[in-house]
Amino acid sequence: MAIASQSLRNMTVASDNGGGNQGLLMPKLQYRFRVNFLNIGGSTDGLALTKQVVDITRPQVSFGEITIPVYNSTLYLAGRHEWQALTVNIRDDAQGEVARLVGAQLQRQLDFVEQSSAATGQDYKFQTNIQILDGGNGTVTPIVLESWECYGCFIQQANYNNLNYGTNEVVQIALTIRFDNAVQAATPGATDVATGLGVAVQRASTSNTNITGLGS
Repeated sequence: MAIASQSLRNMTVASDNGGGNQGLLMPKLQYRFRVNFLNIGGSTDGLALTKQVVDITRPQVSFGEITIPVYNSTLYLAGRHEWQALTVNIRDDAQGEVARLVGAQLQRQLDFVEQSSAATGQDYKFQTNIQILDGGNGTVTPIVLESWECYGCFIQQANYNNLNYGTNEVVQIALTIRFDNAVQAATPGATDVATGLGVAVQRASTSNTNITGLGS
């Protein structure tokens, strides 16, 4: 008769490698996260935004397609990549801290009073870090399970949303953030520079000019 602990190990997909079932891995949870905005609006402290974040999308990347017609077939190569914009919803607080930071960032991109734009991208771009946490808090320091560092950010769209007598909802500001590049940063104790996207890989030999990818 199987013991209880063994029955729990069997509550997963059966393995075909002879090692038996090992139980399910703990998933990352959507609600355990934080977002840090570095140098947004020229501020060294973006904590007001961090505390008021409702939700945010993780980075999404897509590759363009290069089509190569050949004799009886069509081959495809990966073209230039493009990062999709982040979307983040932030609660607008009664003291106006969130609105001031968002407004300061928009003013850095374009002075709406003087109608004067920034001279260069470095004058207004900021960094956004998205971190998934393990649930620690208070005296137990949370462990970062995943960290996306998004570089070269600016606000592409700011939606101050609507007001409505007929709801009990809080006021939110919706931001669309464009960025130039992103890396899955290393977690504490990791030996690699990154834990996913951004890890150094072995480049293929330049002597191999075959584009079909025959596999092994």
